[in-house]
Amino acid sequence: MNIRKTFADLSQYFSVAIARIFGPNDNSYPEVGVQPFSGNRSRKQER
Repeated sequence: MNIRKTFADLSQYFSVAIARIFGPNDNSYPEVGVQPFSGNRSRKQER
């Protein structure tokens, strides 16, 4: 019986992980697009 419970727990663990990977995206990032860099370049890169 212990093997059955372990197998059930393991399959539950993997099914939740697969559902998170392939499920809908739940990020709440604002859609602002790419922001241009407006700072100064470092002196090492200017050479």
